[in-house]
Amino acid sequence: MASSSKKRTTMAKMNRENSVREKRMRKAARKEARRLEDAPSAPAPLEPKEPEAVIGDPDPSGVGR
Repeated sequence: MASSSKKRTTMAKMNRENSVREKRMRKAARKEARRLEDAPSAPAPLEPKEPEAVIGDPDPSGVGR
């Protein structure tokens, strides 16, 4: 009885299923590439600026404050 309830899948069916999976992966990759192509490019990250010294300040390091 154990042999009659055993699930058997032919190689042809397994190959078809693999083909469908690969096709879906290729389609998803194309979709992602189009999405990235259409997306506006991200601006470059801004680097933090150093605070500028105040004109007339005798000690620009700010130690004497």
